[in-house]
Amino acid sequence: MIPSPASVLSYFETKLLVETDPSDVYASQRAGDAFVLVDVRDTDAWDQGHASGAIHIPHGQIASRAASEIAQHIPVVVYCWSPGCNGGARGAVEFARLGYAVREMIGGFEYWAREGLPVEGLEGPLPRRFDPLVMPVTPA
Repeated sequence: MIPSPASVLSYFETKLLVETDPSDVYASQRAGDAFVLVDVRDTDAWDQGHASGAIHIPHGQIASRAASEIAQHIPVVVYCWSPGCNGGARGAVEFARLGYAVREMIGGFEYWAREGLPVEGLEGPLPRRFDPLVMPVTPA
C-alpha cells in the first residue's frame, strides 16, 4: 500500500518537530536561541570529546537530575554517539516523561564532529576536522 500524500506530509512534519541536526543546533547556538544541548552518553565518552556548549547528563540519570539542572520551560536537545546509537532517543523519552520540550539531534556526536563543529575534551577545545563525506570542503 502506498501512503497518501497527506499521511506522508503528517509524518515528516511531525518528524521535524522532534528532530534537528548538528548544523541547525550550531546555528541556534550562534544565534543565542534559548535551549540546552545535552550529551546523554556515559562519562568516558563525554571526557573523550563532546559538542561545545553541551552539558552532560547520562540518559540513565535524567530522571534524577534534570529538574535540578534545567528549568522546565527551557527546550532541550539531546544527542548520543551516532545514527547507530539509540541513546539520544532514550534520553528524549526521559525528558519528555518529565514534561520538557525535547528534540533529538540526528547524527549525534559523530556528525557534529564530522561537520567540523566545535568539540571539547577534558583539556579544552579539540582540533576541528571537516569530513568531505558529509559536507563540502574547500581547500585552504
